[in-house]
Amino acid sequence: MDINETSKDGLALEYELKLTAQDLDSKISTRLEEVAKTANMPGFRPGKVPMTVVKARFGDQVKGEVIRTELDNGARDAVEKNELKLASQPRLDIVSYEDGQDLIAKLMVEVMPDISIPDLAGISVDRPTLPANDDEINETMSRLADENRPTQKVEKARKAKMGDVVLIDFTGRIDGVAFEGGTASDHMLELGSNSFIPGFEEGLVGASVGETVDVKVSFPSDYQAEHLAGKEAVFECPVKEIHEKGDASIDDALATKLGFEDLEKLREAVAGQLSSQHAMALRQAVKTNVFDQLAQNIDFDVPPSLLKAEYDGIAKSMSGDDGHDHNHDHDHDHDHDHAHSHAADENLDDAEKAEAHEMALRRVRLGLLLTEIGNQNNITVTDEDTKQAVMQQAYRFPGQEQQVIEYYNSNPDALRELAGPMFEERVMDYILEMAKVTDKETTVEALYAEAEERAKPAKAAKEKKAAKKKAAEKKTAEKKTAAKKSDTKAASAKKAPAKKAAAKKPAKKAASKAKKS
Repeated sequence: MDINETSKDGLALEYELKLTAQDLDSKISTRLEEVAKTANMPGFRPGKVPMTVVKARFGDQVKGEVIRTELDNGARDAVEKNELKLASQPRLDIVSYEDGQDLIAKLMVEVMPDISIPDLAGISVDRPTLPANDDEINETMSRLADENRPTQKVEKARKAKMGDVVLIDFTGRIDGVAFEGGTASDHMLELGSNSFIPGFEEGLVGASVGETVDVKVSFPSDYQAEHLAGKEAVFECPVKEIHEKGDASIDDALATKLGFEDLEKLREAVAGQLSSQHAMALRQAVKTNVFDQLAQNIDFDVPPSLLKAEYDGIAKSMSGDDGHDHNHDHDHDHDHDHAHSHAADENLDDAEKAEAHEMALRRVRLGLLLTEIGNQNNITVTDEDTKQAVMQQAYRFPGQEQQVIEYYNSNPDALRELAGPMFEERVMDYILEMAKVTDKETTVEALYAEAEERAKPAKAAKEKKAAKKKAAEKKTAEKKTAAKKSDTKAASAKKAPAKKAAAKKPAKKAASKAKKS
């Protein structure tokens, strides 16, 4: 097979694959001879079927197989001999072919660009950090102390009030019938904790020890137990004891109660917990800073198909929907079968399209660069890593773990989606090890304000899209209203003669009556 490069446009290449009629006929004949050796047809002994019969029976099938095989082999040879690093699935089309003529096919491929990795040791990156916020820590410590205040039994007779802890039994009934899960004994309930359904704790305020209180409540309409949602119930509650809380204390005793060695260890744990709440935002911020630095040092062509896929995704996100608008504001009714296609960016103006293109170009370039950094430095995600990630996903769905595992095991694309972020994180860790990283203190407000600022363009585009859609819906509603009014007027006009005709009937009766009289 002859293979020749016929076109090159950036990273898009085209090759002509030519299989001469003589070669093709020879390969088809060879394959038919192989088939004839094992052909089993009525009236002939195995392997003794005449070639004319074999050709008539299997000729077209063999020809198709040979052509597919030769074209596949030719495409593979073109890629391997030219050492092409493919960026997407090649496309192979037959340009011309007739019996007895040469077969001409066109192979279209997109290749990866040549990527030069910047000097990672030469880039400087600010890493935002959140220092321990004493006010936030103290507030959390005070809350923990308040929640764990010691209680003591009230010996002197008095009525229960908010803040007390009451020891009760309770039996819930709907229409006089006790329901499952509505009964308990020796339950300690803090009044005002909002741990029970609305109205329950308030119903016990004013109760005395030894008293049985009937608490009437209504289960919320969105209550998790569907058989109780929206139902009215009465809880019979014998009040056994009333306890009141003592003073809150922030000391080693509190730490020990919560499972820590001492107060200092508890404070460290609180600080760590508060910090971890912002860990994802901090990580994203430093990654963005790394990307900003890398983006200043890269400039290479990207495969068109990758750029288009990324651009379409961004355009749809900016549009706020699946990329097309159903309100076309037609003046006539029709079946909206969506036979016509919609561009992902059809609802964006020129400025938004340019912005989406720049975002897509940046993302694709950075993605390719990270892949190249990972490949050159042997950064990988192993099968074991992926298995662990699958298990972590499965644990998020108690009771459905096996289904989640089976889903990933039978879906290679889903597995790749899990491996991709892990690979990126490992490459990012490598870059941060190599780069000059400076920790820079920030505040919670500044951290999230910066993230909000970066999200503004897409958010603004979505708001613009929503406003446009609302205006279109309003216009459509106005047209429908006008149409209805028009229909009403037309109907009234048509009915008017009928009303006149109807009015004549009584007159005829009256005339008839007068005549009779």
